[in-house]
Amino acid sequence: MVRLNVLLLLAILVCALGLVTSQHKARKLFQAIEAEQERARQLEVEFGQLQLELSTWATSPRIEKIAREKLKMRVPEPARILTAAPGGGR
Repeated sequence: MVRLNVLLLLAILVCALGLVTSQHKARKLFQAIEAEQERARQLEVEFGQLQLELSTWATSPRIEKIAREKLKMRVPEPARILTAAPGGGR
């Protein structure tokens, strides 16, 4: 009877240690998930900021300003502008 009690005590101890270990792993994994979700939120914010910056860089006034200042381009006089007719002029 004493052997059985000792054996059952050892089985309970092993099960208890297994439970503690599995709970610890579960908490660690939960913390990792929370950290990754926070990182995903940060990346979404950064993506939104980059999209806004991209739309700012591609505005017509900015492109026109760069063309004038850096490339020394200018708008042609209206007399020099030719308009093509649709259909290839046939």
